[in-house]
Amino acid sequence: MKRLLFTNGLLFGVSAVTFAGGLLTNTNQNVAFLRNPSRDAAIAIDGVVSNPAGVVFLKDGIHLSVNIQNAHQTRDVTSTFGPFVYGDGNTGTTKKYRGKADAPIVPSLQAAYNKNNWSFQFNFAITGGGGKCEFDKGLGSFESTVAMLPLLSRSLPSMAEGMGLGTIEGMPLIDNYKMDTYMRGRQYYYGFTLGAARKINDNLSVYAGVRGLYGTSNYYGYVRNIQVKVGDNWLPASETFKNYSLASAQAYGVVTEQAKEAMAGNKPEDAAEYAAKAKDAYTKAVLYQALGTATEDVTLNCDQWGLGFAPILGVDYKVGNFNFAAKYEFKTRMRLHNKSANSASAENIAVLAKYKDGQKVEDDSPALLTVGTQWEIIPSLRVSAGWHHFFDKAGHMYEHHEQKLGGDTNEYLAGVEYDINKAIQASCGFQKTCYDFTDDYMEDISFNVSSWTFGVGVGIKLKENMKLNLAYFQTNYGDYTTATTNDFNNQSAVAAGIIAPVVAKLTESEEMGAMAAQAAKTALVNSGSLAGSNSFTRTNRVLGIGFDISF
Repeated sequence: MKRLLFTNGLLFGVSAVTFAGGLLTNTNQNVAFLRNPSRDAAIAIDGVVSNPAGVVFLKDGIHLSVNIQNAHQTRDVTSTFGPFVYGDGNTGTTKKYRGKADAPIVPSLQAAYNKNNWSFQFNFAITGGGGKCEFDKGLGSFESTVAMLPLLSRSLPSMAEGMGLGTIEGMPLIDNYKMDTYMRGRQYYYGFTLGAARKINDNLSVYAGVRGLYGTSNYYGYVRNIQVKVGDNWLPASETFKNYSLASAQAYGVVTEQAKEAMAGNKPEDAAEYAAKAKDAYTKAVLYQALGTATEDVTLNCDQWGLGFAPILGVDYKVGNFNFAAKYEFKTRMRLHNKSANSASAENIAVLAKYKDGQKVEDDSPALLTVGTQWEIIPSLRVSAGWHHFFDKAGHMYEHHEQKLGGDTNEYLAGVEYDINKAIQASCGFQKTCYDFTDDYMEDISFNVSSWTFGVGVGIKLKENMKLNLAYFQTNYGDYTTATTNDFNNQSAVAAGIIAPVVAKLTESEEMGAMAAQAAKTALVNSGSLAGSNSFTRTNRVLGIGFDISF
C-alpha cells in the first residue's frame, strides 16, 4: 500500500558521474583522451586503455602514466504534471529538478613493460561512476505520487461507489500538499586490467588480457513529513488519516451496536439505517487506514558491492603512414550484493525490492567493440578517427530493464594532433555519442542523453622521457522529451493499488479487488488532468592533468 510514495521513478540505478562512453562505461581513463578522444589507434602509453595491442611498438623499457581528473556534472529534469498545481509553493504544473554530480579527484594509472616482442601491461581506473549525484529537492517521480493526494481525496466517494461499497459522505477534501524529499547516489566501479601484447612482425601485433571490476555504491533517499492542507489547516498526512480511520472505526462500533439493538427491538427500518451507517463508517475506516499507511515516512539506505571479470582482445596493424587497431572487451557479468538499513515502511514497496537487504541485483557492464585509424600526414601532424559500439541490449539489468532500450550505443570520434615544436604538442578532437532510447527506458533518476563531446589540450615534454599532459573536456548534451501521458496516468493505477488490496481482503475476493482497482483508476483519471511530460538534459565539464614517464 505504501506505493503511493515511490513509483517506478525510484530506481536508484544512478551512475553517479559518467564522463564519456556507454551507459555504464567510462572511456576517459587517461588525460590523453581528454586532449583528443580519438585514441583508438594511437601508439602511446595511454594505449593500455584504448589500443593495448599497439603499446608493444613502444621502445623497450618501463612506461608509466599517472592521471588525475576533476569533473562536474548537472542533470536537469523538467517535469509537467497537472496535479503539481496543488503543491505548496508551486507556481503551476511545471517544475525543474536539478541534480549535481561532482568527482573532485578521479585517478588512473597505466603501466607497461616492453621487452623484445612482448609488452606486459597493467591498468587501474574508475571505469564506471566516479562520484556522488545529489538531488536536494527530490524528483518529479517522487512528487507526482504525493501530488495525487488532493485528487485522491476528491475521488474517494466515487471510487467507493464504483467498487460497490456504497455511498460515503463527509470525506474531508485536501486542498494542497507539501513534503520533504531528497535523493543521493554514490557509485564507483574500480577496474583492474592485466594483459600482454605480442609483436607478430614489424607491422602486426595482438593482445589478450583480463579485466576485473569491483563495484561499490550507496543509495540514500527519503520522502517524509508529508503534509496536507484541509481548510485553513496544515496537517501531518499519515497521522491525520490514521486518526480519521480510528474515528470511523469507533463510529462503526457504535452504529453496529445500534443496529443490533434495533433488530432486537423489532425495528427493521431503524436497523437498516444503522447498518448503512455502519457500512459507511467501515468503508471510511478502511480507506483512511490505507492512506495513513501509504503516507508514512519512507527511507532508503542501501550499500551495494559486486565483482566481475571479462577478457579483452586487441589487434594493431601498421602500413605506411597508417595505423589500424581494434579492441573487443567482453561483457562483464556483475551481480551486486545489498546491505541495507531501510525503514520498515520500505519493505512492502514493490519497486524497492531491488534494494532489500541480502538481495542480488543484475548489473552487467556491456561488451564494447572499438575500431580506429591514425594517419601521419607529416611527421609532426597526425589525424585520427574511431568508432565505438556498446552492446547494451545484450547485457542484463535488474528486471530486464535493458529490453526497454531501442538499440545499442554508437560513438563516432575524430581528432588531430600537432607537434608545435620538439617540446610542445597540441591536440583536439570530438566524440558523438548516439544512444537509442525509448520513452519507457527514460527515468528521471538515472538517464543519459545523446551528446557531442569536445576535448582540447597540450603535451609538454619536460625531458626526453617525461611528458606533462593538460586537458579540458566538455560534453554538450541534447534534450530528450517524453510525452508521458501514459506514465502519469499510471499514477492513478498506483493510487488504485492502495485501495484494491484492502477491498480484496475485505470481500475475500481477488476479483472484487481487481474491480476496485479499475474503478479507482477510472475515478482518478476522470477527476483531473494527469497528462504530462518530462524533458531531460545534462552538462559535463572535466579538467585533467597527467604525467608520463619512460625508463
